[in-house]
Amino acid sequence: MSVLPYLVAAWIFLVGCYGLATSRNLLHAVGCLAVCQSSTYVLLLAVGYRDDGTAPVFSDLAPGSRPVVDPVVQALALTDVVVGATLTALLLALVIQVSKRHGTVDPDELSELRG
Repeated sequence: MSVLPYLVAAWIFLVGCYGLATSRNLLHAVGCLAVCQSSTYVLLLAVGYRDDGTAPVFSDLAPGSRPVVDPVVQALALTDVVVGATLTALLLALVIQVSKRHGTVDPDELSELRG
């Protein structure tokens, strides 16, 4: 088993976190959060991958003849995509409302939101 997919997932996550920490624009921050979340897709693919694995349809396989992939990981990846799209849409709607009410998307210029 290779560690390369895990390293790629960690690298994508760190790139997204770096962009989030250095962003001076709310739209850029939402994009960086989406990049951070896309690293979980790679991680789930790495966890669920099996060499020479086949679909988990057991009617055509003798038990123990070939390895099968885990269908739970596939369901988690699909759920992750849906949650990521929903979260991105919600955050973009909030950025639009901030832009309409305050006239800027720079977090440093939003002085009304400071405590």
